[in-house]
Amino acid sequence: MSLPVQSISSSRRIALVDGNNFYCSCERVFQPKLNGHPLIVLSNNDGCAVSRSQEAKDLGVKMGQPLFKIPAEIKRQGLIALSSNYALYADLSNRMMHLLGEVTPAQEVYSIDESFIDLSHLTHARSLDASYALRAKILQWIGIPVCAGIGPSKTLAKLANHVAKKNLLPDLAGVFSWESLTPTSADAVLARIPVSEVWGVGRRLTDGLEAMNIRTALDLKRADRRTIAKRFSVVLGRTVDELNGHACLSLDEVVPGKQQIMTSRSFAQTVTNIDALASAIARFASRGAEKLRQQGSMANAVQVFAQTNRFADEPQYNPSLTVPLSMATDDTLRITRAALFGLKHFFRPEFAYKKAGVMLTGLEQRTGHQGDLFSRFDEAKSASLMAAMDALNSKYGQDTIRLAITTGKISKASAMRRERKSPNYTTRWDEIPMAVC
Repeated sequence: MSLPVQSISSSRRIALVDGNNFYCSCERVFQPKLNGHPLIVLSNNDGCAVSRSQEAKDLGVKMGQPLFKIPAEIKRQGLIALSSNYALYADLSNRMMHLLGEVTPAQEVYSIDESFIDLSHLTHARSLDASYALRAKILQWIGIPVCAGIGPSKTLAKLANHVAKKNLLPDLAGVFSWESLTPTSADAVLARIPVSEVWGVGRRLTDGLEAMNIRTALDLKRADRRTIAKRFSVVLGRTVDELNGHACLSLDEVVPGKQQIMTSRSFAQTVTNIDALASAIARFASRGAEKLRQQGSMANAVQVFAQTNRFADEPQYNPSLTVPLSMATDDTLRITRAALFGLKHFFRPEFAYKKAGVMLTGLEQRTGHQGDLFSRFDEAKSASLMAAMDALNSKYGQDTIRLAITTGKISKASAMRRERKSPNYTTRWDEIPMAVC
């Protein structure tokens, strides 16, 4: 059977593959009893729904909806709520990304459940076959259902994935390529997609675009690129080009590093003791330093902050202090010292703190970093120590090696509440599931 007329003439084929309701799907891998039941995964401290199964969506559970605000009638219909299990999700994500990387010369891991892969070396028909095969392999080997969208640009690949996931066309079976449609049919599909679903178009841009009567992806595709770029941004102008099949965004095998790194957490109960708060701040600083090293960056300043409970009817205090560093670093010890220095300068014992965090700013790449000729800090020794810490923590689990201040007895108030957490099935020997036969 001959293929339909292609809607976009391009030899470039980019696929976006992502896991369906990823956190919920991860939980179902080792608990098949959850299949078919409405399921949500909660944010830190069991606060809000951050992942919802299709059954939960059908009941009306909203993304980000606080658990306590979910109506009782929905809970009575068998809604299951689990605490987030990030170790499990990260491990299954790594396995999924490894399988995706085996079939492509270039891959960009975009998020924990999304990856762009380059299928330009395949024909249209073979790219579809490869996507269906990948989908089946990931489901069989890992247990995660995925969808794949194929387009000549990353923006169109994103929208193709949306079409596949939402079943906007019949008989897709989780895979869709724009090349399968004629130009007229492709435009008809774009006309059904709200402009808010276009990659990079947030709420603010949606309001501005709708004021110009641009309400769908097709409207944005047909808009004048220069007008859009002048009215909004060059980036949105490029999006118009991408919607027309002109690739403007490269497929980066290494995702660009973040310009700021923040690690923070709300506590299950308020904290009034400076030692407990210092222990939490040290943890945040250590984790931030690890993220710095992972992306090959160094920080020039450390911002530390704390907050009281803004929902409580009590005096409020939300201090913040930025501590400049004498030279850029990714050393856990130096970053933690700076964070604790900031904490000691603004801590007031008469307040009860509900949240705290550390932000690393002024980031620069370690490659080409110029040191301080007169500094007594031994960068080579620091780099060796950090490399050893990271290697041990990677091999034996996070926090195998950590600063002493983070190992002290921390009050239950400062610990994250995860009362509904599933076991670490794939990352802890003592929690590996056992099969009895």
